[in-house]
Amino acid sequence: MNYILPLIVGFLAAFIGLIAPSMLNMTAARTSIEKGKQAGLQFAAGAASIVTIQAFIAVYFAKKITPEIIKSLQTAAIFVLLGLSIFFFMQARKKFKAEGKDKKGSTFMVGMGMSSLNMLAVPFYLGMAKVGEGFGMLLEIPYSLVYVVGAVLGAFSLFAIYATYAEVIAEKAQFIAKNINYILSGLFVILAIASVVKVLGS
Repeated sequence: MNYILPLIVGFLAAFIGLIAPSMLNMTAARTSIEKGKQAGLQFAAGAASIVTIQAFIAVYFAKKITPEIIKSLQTAAIFVLLGLSIFFFMQARKKFKAEGKDKKGSTFMVGMGMSSLNMLAVPFYLGMAKVGEGFGMLLEIPYSLVYVVGAVLGAFSLFAIYATYAEVIAEKAQFIAKNINYILSGLFVILAIASVVKVLGS
């Protein structure tokens, strides 16, 4: 169980964090349509490989956080989760456009390059690691490495789904974007409520 929890938390952190249609996962879909499914999966592998670095940095800093500031972070997490809920709710109100320029060269390298530009990934994985820790997840090695593996698997699975079902997703992108963002908004509200309960109970 000690290994299963960080694996699940890491997987869900990456999968849920990347699930809403965005330039990164829609590029995986577009690459698959324009260059074939294999090229789309190569893009997915390249993008997911960067998650290894991002998630590892996240758990490294998560372990450096002292117990004295955990209570403050738990309180701050409530506002962060509520902020994310509002963000995804506002995103759900916008129209999504699946467009962009064709990328030349190695799709694996393109995936790595685009994923590297995702500046919010590290603080997101750090936040999710701390949320998981609050529910009993261990952040010491080897559990932190299991969390990283889970995040990589979650990211690759999500990107692979976009690449595999590219044509269907491209056709339904507007519908998916609207409804998934509402779901994510509700999810972060639930996490915020859970954090409030934990802070009040500690």
